[in-house]
Amino acid sequence: MSASSTIRKIVVTGGSGKAGRAVVADLLDHGYDVVNVDINPPATRIVPFLRVDLTDYGQAVEALRGADAVVHLAAIPAPDLISDQQTFSINTLSTYNVFSAAALHQHQRIVWASSETTLGLPFDDPVPHYAPIDEEHPLYPQSSYSLSKVVGEEMARHFNRWSSIPIIGLRFSNIMEPHDYDRFQTWQHDARVRKWNLWSYVDARDVAQSSRLGLESDLSGSHAFIIASADTCMLRTNADLMAEVFPGVPLKPGTGDHDTLLGVDKARQMLGYAPGRWWR
Repeated sequence: MSASSTIRKIVVTGGSGKAGRAVVADLLDHGYDVVNVDINPPATRIVPFLRVDLTDYGQAVEALRGADAVVHLAAIPAPDLISDQQTFSINTLSTYNVFSAAALHQHQRIVWASSETTLGLPFDDPVPHYAPIDEEHPLYPQSSYSLSKVVGEEMARHFNRWSSIPIIGLRFSNIMEPHDYDRFQTWQHDARVRKWNLWSYVDARDVAQSSRLGLESDLSGSHAFIIASADTCMLRTNADLMAEVFPGVPLKPGTGDHDTLLGVDKARQMLGYAPGRWWR
């Protein structure tokens, strides 16, 4: 029996948010015992809820007690929502506390939300080295938010080294729910409207899929995976988009006209990720 097959009770931090709602529902549908840990209550309560401030280590320790694994999604979710210092402080401290509490309780696995922004978004300077971008692309954090995620990935490597707990970081693209797809048509007139993340996105249900696969994988060590939809958000071809917005940036041979430019091959190969929902 693999270690992953003994994981049943999952704490989902940030379970009241956009990603969290989808992850909680998916894990529940797949027979897991789930607890939502968040500072905000969910709009609809489908699993037990604990109101917790994860920047307090003691609260994090209590919240993760008795669980087999944690999916850590709680964070300030984007730049410019609060001050840069607060964003960095809250995200790095809460991630440290969750990793530390999981190690204390000897969790079997940690899955957590990193971000596409680590790759250099909004790609003003420097521009991408190539497209589709993959996990070999250098990291260029451009905000306190993205820097907090890079720091989180470095913490993950060392917590794995100290504890041997497998830690799976998921660099989520811009998360969409089905009602968000109505907006996609409004982006088609100007290629630069969505150039900031290479015209990428990910459906919340695929976020949930990748999180569950992270829990169920037999990977050891610490890993980071790009998680995006299989396609772009544009009707125009990748060749046209890149030629207009990023002239001189090479487009890898074999890239399809609408294939995602945040590459998910590593997640496909190592996690079994199969993005199955897209706007078109």
